[in-house]
Amino acid sequence: MRQHAARRCPVGGDRRADRWGTRHAAGSRLAGVKPRRAPDRIQLPRPARSGGRSVLAALWRRRTDRSIGARPLSPRLLSNLLWAAWGVNRRAGRGPFGGVGRTAASASNAQEIDVYVALPSGLWRYESAPHQLALAARGDHRALAISPGQRPMLGDAPVHLVYVVDLVRYDAAPFQEPGLHDRATRASYAAVAVGLIAGNVELFAASVGLSSWFHNCDRRALARVLGLRRGRRALYAHTVGRGEAR
Repeated sequence: MRQHAARRCPVGGDRRADRWGTRHAAGSRLAGVKPRRAPDRIQLPRPARSGGRSVLAALWRRRTDRSIGARPLSPRLLSNLLWAAWGVNRRAGRGPFGGVGRTAASASNAQEIDVYVALPSGLWRYESAPHQLALAARGDHRALAISPGQRPMLGDAPVHLVYVVDLVRYDAAPFQEPGLHDRATRASYAAVAVGLIAGNVELFAASVGLSSWFHNCDRRALARVLGLRRGRRALYAHTVGRGEAR
């Protein structure tokens, strides 16, 4: 795939979006309206350092809400969502075992989970260090973010996060403890890692007034579309957006 310089999200000039992006960004081409041709990379706005409800208030509001409307998220809100899920919060040397630190923990800091974003324009991989999206597959593949049996419940939500594990990263983890080389233990570590990321998503959504729904995905179809090699597998997905009544 031909590489291009990262394109910045079209957020400039939109005064209706606050620092958390909780108001709709007029003219957003990222999470809602399909562009003529998506760039290969999109630079996300810098994530906010404050805002939203407190952790305790968000815990009181956290719930599964499947009635998610089609209204798009602004680039700034998507940026904050992805950073909260699995962003970098400590630079190299400040995180576990001398690596970078993320907003969710992982076994031996293996950072074995990749977060993909299914948007109308394509499937994008979240690259946390440059805080940008890299195009993985063009086209609207949002329907694959849910298992076939649940597909009628999907609706037209604008954003779906897909959690993909890369088991090979356990072999390169900075601290090699025995569980990293046991098949069953590795599977449990991956499930826990996804759960921690999903918990961040749930709390962020509750904090800024979004609806969210954690669910299964079409693993075989996603493996085909993403070209997942051996050791990589889609595990679960997360639908996020505004409730239909909002």
